[in-house]
Amino acid sequence: MAGRSTTRRRKHRLKSEINVVPYIDVMLVLLIIFMATAPLLNLGVDVNLPQSSAQSIKADVEPAIVSVGADGALSLTIDGARTPSSRDDVVQRVQAFVAAHPDAAVYVAGDARASYQTVYDVLSLLQTQAHVPRAGLMSMPGGASTQ
Repeated sequence: MAGRSTTRRRKHRLKSEINVVPYIDVMLVLLIIFMATAPLLNLGVDVNLPQSSAQSIKADVEPAIVSVGADGALSLTIDGARTPSSRDDVVQRVQAFVAAHPDAAVYVAGDARASYQTVYDVLSLLQTQAHVPRAGLMSMPGGASTQ
């Protein structure tokens, strides 16, 4: 055993280099996370409504048109006569129109500056309370002036 004590113990030298493999792994995971979430951060999408290139519908009876102004005011056009109306008045008059002309359509013409919720509420009102079987949205033909 005396021979063992005389042997020199080797000192382990400390490594002076950094192991960067774990840091690269973390960096790549963060890069993938940012690449996956970056497209989801576009909250503001520009939507320019409404315009269409669809053909106009041919009908025997002129449709009734419920117009929604920029401030949410309603007006009803039947047989070319446009009159400002309340929601209850619109429901009653459209019900009478649909009873007289069951195949006629009823359109909602919403101003481009009107609240989408208001236009949707009017369309829902026509379908649920006025029992309109054919209710739709109007649009401007493509390339037409919006003024």
